[in-house]
Amino acid sequence: MSINLASKYAKSISARFQKESYLAGNTCEDFDFAGVRSISIYTPLTVDLNDYDRTATANRFGTPVEMQDTIQEIELSQDKGFSITIDRGNNEDQMNVKGAAKMLKLQLKEKVVPFMDQYALKRFTHLAGTVAGIDAPTKSTIVSAILDGAAVLDNAMVPDADRILYIPTTYYNMLRQSSEFLAADIMAQKALEKGLVGMVADMRVIKVPDKYLPAGVYFLITHKSSVLAPNKIKTARVLTNVMGIDGNVLEGRNYFDAFVLASKCDGVYAAVAGDKVCAAPVITSAGAISSTTPGAVLYYTTDGTDPRYSKTVKTGSTSDVTQSGTVVKAYAKKDDMFPSGVTSMTL
Repeated sequence: MSINLASKYAKSISARFQKESYLAGNTCEDFDFAGVRSISIYTPLTVDLNDYDRTATANRFGTPVEMQDTIQEIELSQDKGFSITIDRGNNEDQMNVKGAAKMLKLQLKEKVVPFMDQYALKRFTHLAGTVAGIDAPTKSTIVSAILDGAAVLDNAMVPDADRILYIPTTYYNMLRQSSEFLAADIMAQKALEKGLVGMVADMRVIKVPDKYLPAGVYFLITHKSSVLAPNKIKTARVLTNVMGIDGNVLEGRNYFDAFVLASKCDGVYAAVAGDKVCAAPVITSAGAISSTTPGAVLYYTTDGTDPRYSKTVKTGSTSDVTQSGTVVKAYAKKDDMFPSGVTSMTL
């Protein structure tokens, strides 16, 4: 006999995720992975304006061009599970303190949700549209550093609403001493959003434990529409009368991942240690690509797409360009460092 908590206690488990996750409600939910492992996201490319020609015999609006698009393919890669036994004899010896449903909720709170949050925040950081290498903030510079990040989003025309600032405890303690920081006093918001501690630069401030962000990350800004954190499978169940075990078996599985949308990557800004960022590549007129960061791997595209998110990305130090006018875009990446920005050149 088994009791499937995913259905019997669906509301309870959903509430547990909402209460315990720092990301709950702060990511895009426009895409559905139901029935599939990967999806392709098509982004239409708009065109520049022309001068309207009142005297032209045809095409007074300008020469018509077919609307193009870019394609980003995203595929779930994280399939994690757990299995815990609660022997009936051990449980009775401990006065039945290990209730199966209670222990399952404890597993979700202490292991599952933290793992998924940390994974997502790491991915958002490394896939950010802007990875800014800066000096370590101090009490006197933390607000200006955050405002610089907000300005990057402003200049990229990212909407003001639904911006979230994730900041580790160490740097939040600096921020909270700033006169520019407005502490949140809306208890309803605090109850619904774990970690919400205030507002700064019109962004909701979410304080997270230091270990939730990769070492060297001072803070992370995301816009809700720019990031995805799909969780396709949320299995959580208690099995009873299992052969070979006198007691209960707790099982769980989560099939998930985290992404930054290429078309909206300007809505993600990571402030990190300057010496942890790969140097941006240099592209020569002959198509050679190089970076001054030793051991960095070079990624590039020749179709105008962003190599950080493109399905046509290639690796190497020499592009395979054979036609004049080709746009080469490249960036550098290395383990234990943050990726460089993108260098673009028309050959």
